[in-house]
Amino acid sequence: MSKASSHPVSQSGVRWLWIAALVIVLDQVTKLWIQNSMGLYQTIELLPVLNIYHTFNPGAAWSMCADCGGWQRWMFSALAVGVSGALVVWLRRLPLAGHAQLVLGLVLIVGGAFGNLIDRIYLGHVVDFIQAHWGNSYFPSFNVADSAISIGAALVILDSLREAQRERRAKAAGTDS
Repeated sequence: MSKASSHPVSQSGVRWLWIAALVIVLDQVTKLWIQNSMGLYQTIELLPVLNIYHTFNPGAAWSMCADCGGWQRWMFSALAVGVSGALVVWLRRLPLAGHAQLVLGLVLIVGGAFGNLIDRIYLGHVVDFIQAHWGNSYFPSFNVADSAISIGAALVILDSLREAQRERRAKAAGTDS
């Protein structure tokens, strides 16, 4: 067994996969609520800059490839499974101690990817319902899964920046000696 995976599962990042499960449940419950309580393209204004807007997206982020003829459904599904699988392997090898921010970011990405994967497989598109705007400028609609992916990616990037800063400090301290 390699040193990278020699720590017990209970001390690895997979211990936090329950958070991914929570994201999936919250994502699916909110999407079901929207589908059962609002007509497609119906809008409810919550704030002057925020609406609940029932829509869907057959493509990826920002409707990328939404009109690609249907093959994108399976490509994005395979991508979600592949990336999530790789992240779970990483989580298994990653000790939880000292890496909580990175682990949280990764499990949020996994949860969000699977939340949208469920939609793609069963519906052929992703249900979106959160719409932010400023005046007549609208940000693409999104959902709980998209939010988890975005927050998770931000946490992974922040962790990477902090790690690089720690390495620079350690290198500087080592050269000063």
